Amino acid sequence: MKQKKEASLGIALIPVMFLMTFLFYATMVNNVWKTGWIDVHIPLIASAFVAAIIGMFGLGYTWKELEDGVVELLRSAQVAILVIMVIGMLISIWRLSGIVPTMIYYGLKILSPSVFLVVSLMLCSVVSLATGSSWITAGTVGIALMGIGQGLGIPQPMVAGCVISGAYFGDKMSPLSDTTNLAAGVTGTNLFDHIRHMLYTTGPSYVISLIFFAVLGFRFSSGEIDASVISGMVDALESTFVISPVLLLAPLFVILMVVKKIPAIPGLFVGVILGILFAVVFQGKGNLAIIDALHYGVSYETGNAVVDELISGGGLNDMMWTISLIFCSMAFGGIMEKTNMLGAIAKSVLRFANRTGDLILITLGTALAINLITGDQYLAIVIPGRMYKEEYDARGLASKNLSRSLEDMATLTSPLIPWNSCGAYMIPTLGLTPWTYVPYCIFNLVNPFVAVVLGYTGISIAKTDNAVEKTA
Repeated sequence: MKQKKEASLGIALIPVMFLMTFLFYATMVNNVWKTGWIDVHIPLIASAFVAAIIGMFGLGYTWKELEDGVVELLRSAQVAILVIMVIGMLISIWRLSGIVPTMIYYGLKILSPSVFLVVSLMLCSVVSLATGSSWITAGTVGIALMGIGQGLGIPQPMVAGCVISGAYFGDKMSPLSDTTNLAAGVTGTNLFDHIRHMLYTTGPSYVISLIFFAVLGFRFSSGEIDASVISGMVDALESTFVISPVLLLAPLFVILMVVKKIPAIPGLFVGVILGILFAVVFQGKGNLAIIDALHYGVSYETGNAVVDELISGGGLNDMMWTISLIFCSMAFGGIMEKTNMLGAIAKSVLRFANRTGDLILITLGTALAINLITGDQYLAIVIPGRMYKEEYDARGLASKNLSRSLEDMATLTSPLIPWNSCGAYMIPTLGLTPWTYVPYCIFNLVNPFVAVVLGYTGISIAKTDNAVEKTA
């Protein structure tokens, strides 16, 4: 057996630089300038092979050892993958049963000119919590709110900041969100423990956002909402679904299970069962329609394009893109971790982490750097999650501190970066100019600062029995 060599920082950076270059070519040069955005799966797989070649021929690892590293990392995410699969079914059955349409319906009913921005923030938050997707929220309700805001004379970047803040609140806090499940899975944290722990940073940030948009909205309180936009969506929902407040019991029950610490998979399956029951009782759906929706999602033609986009999609198949991306990310991360190349990079920056606050700041900074460099929020969660998990464990810091930090930065800064996949989606979807909307994404901007403050003050930092604090 070959004697293994320790990876130096220079060696460890080779796969990272290769990935950065390939991603830049794939997402910027080849796509944005020519044919549009493409997925990052192939750059990830290619970079995994580069890391494997370095691991075998440069550091003395066997292919079997590298393979074991990938399998070991995938094992840590298997619960998250199963949860994502259940989520796909949950999203589609909640649409089929009228649960999501009912939430949208009542949200649209409460819009008022005097509180447009605040209610828009809350509406996007509710939709994103219900769907687990910031993209769906921005591409449906967000588009409608942009049009309404324009009619009121509210600057488009301001409305966009409101939409994105609300959309990413739900994307961060919803048990249906892929990033929420990924952050919990990659760090080995219980999903609902992760969500509850994020309340310490998310709660204050959301309150600040509400106050900001409330104050900002006063100057537009004399405007009038274009009633035709809202009535068109409401009429489409009423003509397609039986709308009833009873349907809101399903999301309320899932939230109750979060509070009661029910494990994620059985808790979400209860949500699926309730969705099936409501689909039969309220919408009159049969077995074939339900099974088809669970697998392939749903598709509607209500006559209102915005509503069609909002209530269509979902299903098990709809989650395969995310799951395949997780597999690709894990292949790269597993080899980098097994060969200790991640360890070499982490070691070089951890020299500056003398206190818990330093460690959290470094975690946040690494997630931001990966978002900026690779343009992918999944990598910004997976790579720092694997790089720093051992250090958090060694210091007796609960894994939910790490998972929270990953979402505080990786998830929330992704739509602020124009070349990130999330930013590249938000800009054309909402009709924006790069950077102009960023100052109004208050929730996304404030949350990382709250995380830093809590890290250095020690407030809400959960520790285990073997907690230690490094000193300079």
